[in-house]
Amino acid sequence: MPNSSSPLDATAQALVAPGKGILAADESFPTIEKRFKPLDIPANEESRRAYRETLFTTAGLGEFISGAILFDETLRQTAHAGTRLVEILQKQGILPGIKVDHGTAGLPNFPDEKMTEGLDGLRERLREYHGLGARFTKWRAVLTVSEVLPSLTCIEVNAYRLALFASLSQEAGLVPIVEPEILMDGDHTLARCEEVASITLRTVFAALSAHRVRLEAMLLKPAMVLPGVDCQQSATEEEIATHTVRCLRRTVPAAVPGIVFLSGGQSPTQATQRLTAINRAAAGPWALSFSFGRALQESSLSTWHGKAENIPAAQTALLYSARQNSAAVKARSV
Repeated sequence: MPNSSSPLDATAQALVAPGKGILAADESFPTIEKRFKPLDIPANEESRRAYRETLFTTAGLGEFISGAILFDETLRQTAHAGTRLVEILQKQGILPGIKVDHGTAGLPNFPDEKMTEGLDGLRERLREYHGLGARFTKWRAVLTVSEVLPSLTCIEVNAYRLALFASLSQEAGLVPIVEPEILMDGDHTLARCEEVASITLRTVFAALSAHRVRLEAMLLKPAMVLPGVDCQQSATEEEIATHTVRCLRRTVPAAVPGIVFLSGGQSPTQATQRLTAINRAAAGPWALSFSFGRALQESSLSTWHGKAENIPAAQTALLYSARQNSAAVKARSV
């Protein structure tokens, strides 16, 4: 476990600097192909590089974005002019990060439940990623909600893997972002989501403690507490904020420097408005920010459309989204 003089603390604090959040640009090959296909953009290495370069070279992005989570391919790529994409981010004052899990697989004997894979060889990969310029990592677990799910076994298996990932990351000099995502799929109520989120977070932090993870040198990336997409009972932004903040106050230790919410199936407008409401309702010791993927990129991607002539307009769209979410983070002081 890193000692009290570890520079990891400073990295974690930099990622949740006032008014800044994280750009999640770590889409896997299947995911980015799914995003590109409706726009008739070929999902090849060159188009993926061109898109990420468009995002990262947006002038002024570092004013609102503190870090960018990359996919393995992106961490190794160079821009059209020959500069590494990592260096482009660094020149913007944006810390490069890396997604290190290998996605999910079925949990044996537990239908409809998943566990996250990627621990094999992780120690060696983390050392390599640090050498390539990464300064933080991310690992995602997913939990399905119903009247009987998730099972305690599913929660515990994923909590253990999140904790081991986090401890290995800190060993390698990288700040871990721990992401236990409660999925929006289903018809569960707001109250049921809060119940599951509370149990999950308590279990995750117990595992982190057991693995001696330094809480000051990590970030939490949870979903907001939301009703399922098929729930018949709607919830206002204020209700979502109240349930989310209450859940966090009951489960997340004060030593954690920041909580960066995922957007997870919400529209860009919903994610921003709810982040604003959460910050206005905030009564906790942590910075409350964002680590958004599609909610930041959606307008930019559709504007870019795979065409070089659209790059300036796509960058304007990204900067607008980043500025809007920065304002949502700053709503806490309004």
